[in-house]
Amino acid sequence: MAFKRTTLSLVVSALMLAGCTSLTPASSKGSSVGEKRSTDIISGTDIPFASEAVYFVVTDRFVDGDPSNNHENQGGDYPTWRLPLEGPDGQMAYVGYMGGDLKGILNNAQYIADMGFTAVWMTPVHDNPDYAFNGDEPITYGGMFKDGGKTGYHGYWATNFYQADEHLISSDLSVKDYTQTMRSKFGLKSVFDIVGNHGSPSFSMETDLPGYGEIYDINGKLVADHQNLPPQSLDPNNNPLHAFFHDYPDLVKLSNLNDQNPKLRDYLINSYLYWISQGADAFRIDTIKHVPHEFWREAADRIREHKPEFFMFGEAFDYEANNIAQHTLPKNGGISVLDFPMQKAMVSVFENPADSDFKSLSDVLYLTHGPYHNPYELTTFYDNHDMARMNATDDGFINAHNWLFTVRGIPVVYMGSEIGYMRGTSEHKGNRNYVGQENIDSAKSHPIHHALSKIANVRKNTPALQRGIQVNVELKGHRAIFYRVLENEDIHQIALVLLNKGKNPDTFDVAKYLQEGNWKEQLSNDVLNVGPGEALSTVVDGNGVQVWVLEEPVKNTALKDVILSQMKRQ
Repeated sequence: MAFKRTTLSLVVSALMLAGCTSLTPASSKGSSVGEKRSTDIISGTDIPFASEAVYFVVTDRFVDGDPSNNHENQGGDYPTWRLPLEGPDGQMAYVGYMGGDLKGILNNAQYIADMGFTAVWMTPVHDNPDYAFNGDEPITYGGMFKDGGKTGYHGYWATNFYQADEHLISSDLSVKDYTQTMRSKFGLKSVFDIVGNHGSPSFSMETDLPGYGEIYDINGKLVADHQNLPPQSLDPNNNPLHAFFHDYPDLVKLSNLNDQNPKLRDYLINSYLYWISQGADAFRIDTIKHVPHEFWREAADRIREHKPEFFMFGEAFDYEANNIAQHTLPKNGGISVLDFPMQKAMVSVFENPADSDFKSLSDVLYLTHGPYHNPYELTTFYDNHDMARMNATDDGFINAHNWLFTVRGIPVVYMGSEIGYMRGTSEHKGNRNYVGQENIDSAKSHPIHHALSKIANVRKNTPALQRGIQVNVELKGHRAIFYRVLENEDIHQIALVLLNKGKNPDTFDVAKYLQEGNWKEQLSNDVLNVGPGEALSTVVDGNGVQVWVLEEPVKNTALKDVILSQMKRQ
């Protein structure tokens, strides 16, 4: 059976218009924001993307907006539709396509925007093989690191890094149509997921299936083929179709892309530039640590030559801050990362809020003397598609969101977490199960959704929570008290955040660093006039949050001193 390929018109011209047809030398550009800040500016970061809040979608598992692109009969003897994994007591997970597509996201864009999100990160749109993989050991319910019987519904098994998968687009909705409509009609930016270290599963097949181990170029021409050979049997020096691959394995049976090959580097980096031409506003980089820093430095330099403020954040699945921080350094491309150390701490705190201590979270903020180039540019989260969902009560999720949307960093929330969907389950136990329109339609009555929407919209409308310096006053037990402060030519804003993860109301009397003036609480619109030397006194509900804002420059000498000290040591 011939493997389908569609010639991609306009791609070459798009790349040529972008000036992206050849490699460019490294430059001094990186994300490295704040390096030229004026001394009279107070901010954690000045990058534009710091203002965003990101809703993360595994596209195929979100909502089926166009049943005509489901291809339910695809794959022949190796079908791709649904493919259930049966667990005990009727539990199910799935490794086939479930129907979610770009139209499903677009149909629910207002729902996402109303929650307070401003960007949608979706799993890769790349074309994936049209068959279930028939190599490796079969995946079973709850299993890990086995690909037998799975499909590329998630998008990470690319065969053509320039072509959109037919399950995601529609006859009346291209990727570019999608990004333009999301931005113009709903104010939502698009975060594209990109890959640099691997293609599809490429060897151990009982029959060499079309697409697997193959890579096609911008015009649909085969440029690489693993030919179902184990890596050690590849002959990249004599077989041109092997040249894009390393001759040693990396992750399970996935092809291990040879980042040292200039043609492979050019192929990948040009594909990233192509998706920018189709409307990508930012990139999330999959498995960033499996590719050397020099590759990402080159990619970042080329991207920022044309898009100087283009934001990228990588997934380095590592809980050691010193390790993942290396990607954020300008010499390594100045690429932000998902904040795994905070993720681990958040789960420990909010899965067991009655017995946990906010101090556990203070230890991972790294506001001063930390390893990151800039901690305010990290993307923060508590779970995603690659790990077990947080196994918390509704109140646990509510407290997690109250923290996530007020502390330093750019918040990311995984689809379904606004209703506690499939909480506590891992990838092959239901974490990636289909959410569906019915769950979306009923979400507004869910207490997690209600509370999330309130605090996310407060962040959306409060610049100090997006980019302001964070000054901690107290993180202990069930209580957290901290300031977020932002001052520039246009904004003078001090936000005081009060968090109570306990079950009962608690009285907060805050005098430290407090500036006199009229403070307005952003969720209730209450106003308190604080006089000289007075404390701000208020009662915060159990599992509650208050954000008090003063729209004035910093005049409190003690607050100003600690801010300047932190900025010097950031």
